[in-house]
Amino acid sequence: SGDGHMKLSSVYMNNSHAIDDDDFFDRNLALFEEEMDTRPKVSSLLNRLANYTNLTQGAKEHEEAESIGDKRKPCKAPQMGTFMGVYLPCLQNIFGVILFLRLPWVVGTAGVLQALCIVFICCCCTMLTAISMSAIATNGVVPDSINLFPLSLSLSLCAAGGSYFMISRSLGPEFGGAVGLCFYLGTTFAAAMYILGAIEIFLMYIAPGAAIFPSGEVESVLNNMRVYGSVFLLLLALLVFVGVKYVNKLASVFLACVIVSVLSIYTGALVSAFQPPDFPVCMLGNRTLSRHEFDMCSKTQLVGNLTVTSRLWDLFCERAELNATCDPYFALANLSRVQGIPGLASGVMAENIWSSYLSKGAVLEKASLPSPEVQGRLHRHYVFVDITTSFTLLVGIFFPSVTGIMAGSNRSGDLKDAQRSIPIGTILAILTTSLVYLSNVVLFGACIEGVLLRDKFGDSVKGNLVVGTLSWPSPWVIVIGSFFSTCGAGLQSLTGAPRLLQAIAKDNIIPFLRVFGHGKANGEPTWALLLTALIAELGILIASLDLVAPILSMFFLMCYLFVNLACALQTLLRTPNWRPRFSYYHWSLSFLGMSICLALMFISSWYYAIVAMVIAGMIYKYIEYHGAEKEWGDGIRGLSLSAARYALLRLEEGPPHTKNWRPQLLVLVKLDEDLHVKSPRLLTLASQLKAGKGLTLVGTALVGNFLESYGEALAAEQTLRHLMEQERVKGFCQCVVAQRAREGICHLIQSSGLGGLQHNTVVMGWPSAWRQSEDPRSWKTFIHTVRVTTTAHLALLVPKNISLFPSNSEPCAEGSIDVWWIVHDGGMLMLLPFLLRQHKVWRKCRMRIFTVAQLEDNSIQMKKDLATFLYHLRIEAEVEVVEMVSVPVFLNSVINSPSKCLSPRSECAGVSMTALRARSHPQHHRAHQVQREGGRERRKPSDHRVHMTWTKERSQGVGQRSQWRGQPGCSTPEGFRDMLNIRPDQSNVRRMHTAVKLNEVIVNKSHDARLVLLNMPGPPRNPEGDENYMEFLEVLTEGLERVLLVRGGGSEVITIYS
Repeated sequence: SGDGHMKLSSVYMNNSHAIDDDDFFDRNLALFEEEMDTRPKVSSLLNRLANYTNLTQGAKEHEEAESIGDKRKPCKAPQMGTFMGVYLPCLQNIFGVILFLRLPWVVGTAGVLQALCIVFICCCCTMLTAISMSAIATNGVVPDSINLFPLSLSLSLCAAGGSYFMISRSLGPEFGGAVGLCFYLGTTFAAAMYILGAIEIFLMYIAPGAAIFPSGEVESVLNNMRVYGSVFLLLLALLVFVGVKYVNKLASVFLACVIVSVLSIYTGALVSAFQPPDFPVCMLGNRTLSRHEFDMCSKTQLVGNLTVTSRLWDLFCERAELNATCDPYFALANLSRVQGIPGLASGVMAENIWSSYLSKGAVLEKASLPSPEVQGRLHRHYVFVDITTSFTLLVGIFFPSVTGIMAGSNRSGDLKDAQRSIPIGTILAILTTSLVYLSNVVLFGACIEGVLLRDKFGDSVKGNLVVGTLSWPSPWVIVIGSFFSTCGAGLQSLTGAPRLLQAIAKDNIIPFLRVFGHGKANGEPTWALLLTALIAELGILIASLDLVAPILSMFFLMCYLFVNLACALQTLLRTPNWRPRFSYYHWSLSFLGMSICLALMFISSWYYAIVAMVIAGMIYKYIEYHGAEKEWGDGIRGLSLSAARYALLRLEEGPPHTKNWRPQLLVLVKLDEDLHVKSPRLLTLASQLKAGKGLTLVGTALVGNFLESYGEALAAEQTLRHLMEQERVKGFCQCVVAQRAREGICHLIQSSGLGGLQHNTVVMGWPSAWRQSEDPRSWKTFIHTVRVTTTAHLALLVPKNISLFPSNSEPCAEGSIDVWWIVHDGGMLMLLPFLLRQHKVWRKCRMRIFTVAQLEDNSIQMKKDLATFLYHLRIEAEVEVVEMVSVPVFLNSVINSPSKCLSPRSECAGVSMTALRARSHPQHHRAHQVQREGGRERRKPSDHRVHMTWTKERSQGVGQRSQWRGQPGCSTPEGFRDMLNIRPDQSNVRRMHTAVKLNEVIVNKSHDARLVLLNMPGPPRNPEGDENYMEFLEVLTEGLERVLLVRGGGSEVITIYS
C-alpha cells in the first residue's frame, strides 16, 4: 500500500509542474491537494455553475449536452419575464376552437348547472396538474430539452416538450418514453382538431359557397372537411418547414385575435341587457326551422292586396296554392318568432339551467311552445341533432379547451427566472381562463335562447356562428378572430409536436425513432415534421371535430396523470434531491389531480381510455426490453427501493412457511487466473432449478488484499454479471476478497443477502481431480464449506461431473430423474426433481424414487406408504424399495485381522454380507434369497472397488501424506490399526462398505438415468477423517454420469397440506 501512495503522489507532483500552484497546492487547502482532480474547490465549482457550462457531478446526458453546447454559437441571454414568457403563451394555448365553436352548444345541451360542473372539473384537473408541474419545474433547472435547439426557436412552444423532460426524469425512461409519445400524439391530434375547427369556420361561416361537394348531405359536409383540411394541413406544414421564425412573427397577431374575440363576447353580453341584437328563430309549433332556404317566418304574405303563399309554404306543401295539400304538422302548427338573443335581463336563464340531452336525428324543440299531436313528416328543413349527446361526451369534447398549460414550462430556456415565472404565470393563466369559461357559461345561459344554444352550426339564424350573434359590434369579429386564433393554435401544434418527437428520439430510449432525431442543419426536425403531418392527416380524415376531441383528451389526460404521479411519488418518497422552490404543493393534491385525470379519461370515453393505456403500456414494455438503458435518478427507482424495504421488513417478521419455501440459491463459483468461470454449468443448473423465480446469488472469493485487488474484484463481478445474462439467471453477483479462499467463502455464506431476502441453499461444484492434486487445500476448502453450511442450517447442492450436465439448449428427450431417498432430510430430494421438471430441459423426464429398507423393515408396506405420501404431495413418480443388510460382521473382521485387508485380493472385501445376515437371522434367509444372489453376482465388482480404494499401496500413500502432516504412518498393520483407532467409533470401514454396497445398487438401478439425486452424508466431526470422507463420497458416486448430492438444511421444505 505504501508503494501505491508513492505512485499517486508522483502523479500529482508531475502535474503540478505544468499547473499554477494555486490549483492544487493552495496553502489553505493542502490537506485536500491530492484529491483536487475529483473533488474541485468550491470556487471553481461555483464559477462553472455561474457560467452554466456544466452541472455538478453530472449525469452523463448533462455532460453530453455541455459538449454539444460548447460547439454551438453563443446565444443571447434569456430576457422574458412572467407576463410575456409564460402568461400570454398559456392564454393563447388554452383559448381555442372549443370556446368559440362548442361552448354555447355544451351549455345549451347540458344546462347551466351541468356545464358549470364540466368546466369546473376540467379546470380543477389542470389547476392541480399545474401545481404539481410547478413543483417539478422548480426542483432544479428544467433544461429546454437539454438545450438541443436554439433559444430563439419558439414563442409559444419551446423546441421540445418540458412535460416530457419532467416525466422522464421523474419517473424514468420507460414512463417518460410512453407518456412522451402519448403527449406527442395528443399534440399532433390537437393540430388536426384546430385545422378542422378552422375549416368548419371557413366553410360554414365565412365562405359557404366554397364547398366542393353539394351541401345538405352529411357525407358531403365530411368530404368538404377532408379536402380542405388536407390542403390546409399541407400549407401549415410548409410554413413550419420554411422556418419557425415566421410562426413566431404571426403568434402575436393570433394572440391579439384571441383577446379581442373574448372581449367582444363580454361587451356583447353587456350591450344585450339594454339593446338585444335581432336574431329571430322561426318555430313551427315547438320545432326549430332551418333558415337557409327562406327569409320570412310566415306561411303566407301580402303582395299588394293579395294573400299569397310564402317560400316556407312551398317547402312543406305540394303546390303554391292556398288549397294545396300540405304536411299535417305544418297545416296544424302555428308559426312563431322567438328572439335568439333575448338579452341579459330577459330571464331566459330559468329555461337554460337544466339539461336537454337528445339522440341523433331528433328535432330541436322548445318545450314551452304548443305543438299539435300529429307527427307529420320530418323534413330536412328542421334543425336536427347530429350526434347523440350525454354528459360524458360533453366532458370529452370540452376538455381540450383547458389544455395548453405546458406552454410556460416548455420554454423555460427563454425565461429570465424560470423557477419564479413558470408557477406564477401558469397558475395565473389557468385562473384567468377558468374565470372566462365559467363566466361565459353563465353569460350564454343568461343571454341566448335555449334552442339557439343547442343549434350547433347556427342553422336557425341563417348559418351565423352562435357565439358571434352575441358579440359586439358585429358577428364578424368573432368569426375572423376565432378563425385566425384557430390557425395559430394549429401552427403551434405543428411546430411543437415534431420537436417533442425529436427530443424523444435524441434521448435514444426508443430505437426505432432514431431517424426522427435528425433534421436540417439548423436543427429543424424535418423527418419528425413529416411524420407529424401524416398522423395529423389521419385525424383530418375523421373530419369531425366532435370525434377528434375525445382522442386528444385521452392523451393529454394521460400526460397530466403522470405529472401528478411524479410529484406525488417524489413527495412521499422524500427523495433527498426533491427540494422544489415552489412550496405550495402537497402529495394529496397530486393524488387528487391524478384521480380526476383517471376519472375524466373513463368518463369521457372508456374505450378510448383503454386504447390509450394499451398504447402507453406497449411503448413502456418496448422501452423496457429493447430501449437504451438510461439512469436519470428517477422516482420509480426510489419507489422500488421503498417497496423493497417494506417487503424486506415484512420478510424479517418470521421464517417462511413450509408452503412458501423455495430454494434461494447462493452459487459459489471459482475463477481462473484470467477471471473466467471454471464451471459455468453451475449457473445453467441454477437457471434450470429456479426457472426465473426466487433469489439467486452468484458469489466468488478472490485471494488477496482488498486495497490492492479492488479493480480485480470489479472485473470479476462484471464477468459474473455477463455470465448470468448469458444463462438468463435473474439475481445478483458478489465478489469477496480475502486472505484465504475458505475465509472468503465463509464470508459469502454468512453475509450474502439482506434481511429476510437471504439464501437458504448453497450450490458448489465437486473438487475434481482432488486425488491427483498434491495441494490438499481444494478438498479441504470443500469440506470446510460443507461444515459451514451445516452450521448455518443451509441446504447444500453439490453436482458432480457438472460439465456433463445439459445446457439450456439441450432438452432431454427421454429418460428419468432418479431420487435415492436414503434418509429424510427435510424433503429436499422430493422438491428438487419437481422444480427441475418445470424447466424445458427436464420436462420430458419421468421421476423415479428409490428408498432403502433394512432387514427389519417391511418393504411391501414401505412401498405402499411411499406411494401414498407422493400422492398427497401431488408428485407423480415411480416408487421402488431396495433392501439392504447391515455390516457389523465386516467391521469386526477388519479390526480383528487388519492384515488380511491389505492384500490385493482382500478377504474382507469378499465376505458375503447377505450370507452373514442369513446365518445371523435364518428366519429372513428365504426372503432375501434374491438379494444374496445379486450379491454373489456382483462380488467381483465389489472386490474391484475395494481394491481400488484400500490397497496396500493406497494405505502407504495415505501414510506418506500423514507423515507430511506430522502424523504416524499406516504402512504397517499396526499403523493401519492406529489410523482406525484415531477415527471416532472406529466406523470408517463400515462407512466404506456402506458406500460400496450403495454404489453397487445405485449403479445397477440408475446407470441409464439422466440425473441421480441422493443424500449427501455429513462430514466427520473430527477433521482428521476428512480425507476418508472424500473417499466415501467418491466411492458412493463412482460409475454415475450425473450426480446431484443433496444435503438438507434441517427444516421441512415440502408439505402435503394445502
